[in-house]
Amino acid sequence: MADFFSLHPGEILTLAEAAGYEPSGHCMALNSLENRVFDLRLEDGSHIITKFYRPGRWTREQILEEHRFLEDLRTEEIPVCAPLRFPDGNTVASFQNEMYYSFWPRVGGRSPDELNAEQLRILGRLLARIHNVGAAQPMKHRITLNSETYGNEPLKTLLAGEWIPPGCRNEYQDIVKRILDLYHQAIESVPFHRIHGDCHKGNLLFGNEGWFFVDFDDSLSGPAVQDFWMLLSKGQDSFEERNKILEGYREFRDFDEGWFRLIEILRAMRFVHYSAWISSRFRTDPSFPKAFPQFAGTDYWEKETWELKEQVQLILDSAGTRNFYSVTEIPTPEEELTNKDFFWDLED
Repeated sequence: MADFFSLHPGEILTLAEAAGYEPSGHCMALNSLENRVFDLRLEDGSHIITKFYRPGRWTREQILEEHRFLEDLRTEEIPVCAPLRFPDGNTVASFQNEMYYSFWPRVGGRSPDELNAEQLRILGRLLARIHNVGAAQPMKHRITLNSETYGNEPLKTLLAGEWIPPGCRNEYQDIVKRILDLYHQAIESVPFHRIHGDCHKGNLLFGNEGWFFVDFDDSLSGPAVQDFWMLLSKGQDSFEERNKILEGYREFRDFDEGWFRLIEILRAMRFVHYSAWISSRFRTDPSFPKAFPQFAGTDYWEKETWELKEQVQLILDSAGTRNFYSVTEIPTPEEELTNKDFFWDLED
């Protein structure tokens, strides 16, 4: 793992040359917590991106499955950033027998701060087309978004690492279990297929060629609504926004509005998954304590417990029942969206 943290530009340029590129010597590190990503300028003035995958994060088969999904999408002329091929035809290679890497085109554009009605409709159409392709083939190697992968396993990771302070450990566990019970009730008969999995505004680019969907690192098998909710505001504004997305989506693919009941459940499960992700890196990757200095403190976990409790209330309110916590037990100030609402791999 030490080599992952100390990749040398000379090594990166040598790998690019071996893949048939002519780098100029320019090699600039880009912001990424999970992977190591570099911008390389070539002799002809063009640029490519090279990505080194964190060792142990994905198997070769899982990386190739992501790449195949992207190739399927590109074949259908859906605007995604797909990997470049090595001379042998593969899209992934290994460095020092433990670190996988790939090359990508550099895509220009800016991530949107806000989405207007027409943009939401356009994105709805594109998401429907992504899901049409996603439903055509199953995933065999990547995880499925379910109560184990986004609930029980992350909770076990947090408990085993003794991250949750004793003062809120039992309450945190109880709330997570309640959320997973609600997930099981809501997920029945909801279809699963290949999805982006991490579809927030930071993974959308808009430029001269229109929209691009990027960063399918966390693509998995899951419900379609997982690719909706991170594009929406939280609160009353989300109703109008989701209706605009749905208008565009239904031009290409059916969508059961009952699936929207999963949104707050999936948001809550992401909170747990996100905390487990931080915990799995915090003691071994020096960038994580710098990025999340509050993580090991009691305040962080008290806030997490409160936010999960609030999520349960939102879920029950949307279902027309209030039988888990009384209203007086949960304050209801308007909360600002935080990084875990959106970002799996935080970028500054």
